[in-house]
Amino acid sequence: MRPAHLVLLLALLPPLAVGPARALTVEEVNRAGPGDAAAEDGKPDPFIVKAQVLLSRRSISPGEIDGIDGENYRKAIAQFRRQHALGEGDELDEPTWRALAGEDAGEVVSEYELTREDVSTPFARRIPHDYARQAKMKRLAYTSAREMLAERFHMAPELLAALNPQADYRKAGERISVVSVARTPPEVPVERIDVVKATGMVVVYGPDEEILASYPATIGSEENPSPGGDYEVRRIARNPTYHYDPQKNFQQGRNRRKLVLPPGPNGPVGTVWIALSKPTFGIHGTPEPAKVSKTSSNGCVRLTNWDAEELAGWVKPGTRVRFLP
Repeated sequence: MRPAHLVLLLALLPPLAVGPARALTVEEVNRAGPGDAAAEDGKPDPFIVKAQVLLSRRSISPGEIDGIDGENYRKAIAQFRRQHALGEGDELDEPTWRALAGEDAGEVVSEYELTREDVSTPFARRIPHDYARQAKMKRLAYTSAREMLAERFHMAPELLAALNPQADYRKAGERISVVSVARTPPEVPVERIDVVKATGMVVVYGPDEEILASYPATIGSEENPSPGGDYEVRRIARNPTYHYDPQKNFQQGRNRRKLVLPPGPNGPVGTVWIALSKPTFGIHGTPEPAKVSKTSSNGCVRLTNWDAEELAGWVKPGTRVRFLP
């Protein structure tokens, strides 16, 4: 067959499907219950997606909502059980499911329509690992609409793709399926933040020891441990730049001089910095939400950007922060 004839034939064929095969449907997630069969290994489980959303709505964060039975999901279940006197453990049993009001949850996946602002957002082509190269950029922005939208709705990009395998993220008016994780701010002030190294959790308290929220966190490392003792919030910086000083912080690659990295969600401290009374230490966001509580940090307390932003909206200078073993 001649090349011209081949091109003509291909043009007449129906377009091929683009993107991954649908791993789950909106209906599967919204109707999920504890008796459902588990998903295949490595694929989002509708029931776990639903449980993660219900936990997140209560500010008992499972980190990224990914539909996977992992460490942060189990931490959230254990925290929920403790708060509701359901006993120790990290299993989502029938009493725990009832306490979560899982059967009465309604829709946990909803529809979102892409706006002109969404599709016109400037993205970075890539984020280099080297800080010196990052310092030359104007902004450490998201690298794609999928990354931006996944973070906005507290989702793993893989889950967003599984729910929307044919989505065109460049088209205003495109309708996509996202999880609904709206949280209600507490009616009482934050009295204290506990950073618990043993569990890798940040727990937020109100008056009379009421727990207002809990977040999985990366808390220091063996080489750069977080401090012990009591401190307080000094200031809150949103959309912060990052000041790298190898003499005060840590050694990154071959960078031996001070650098100022531009702001952006893919910066080293994410979208918000909560400075503490101990110099150079703070609670902050991250460019890699999937790794929160699963990898080490350079001494500070790292949360997902959305959890850090929620916490920043609740605290004020003077709020007590206690580091526990």
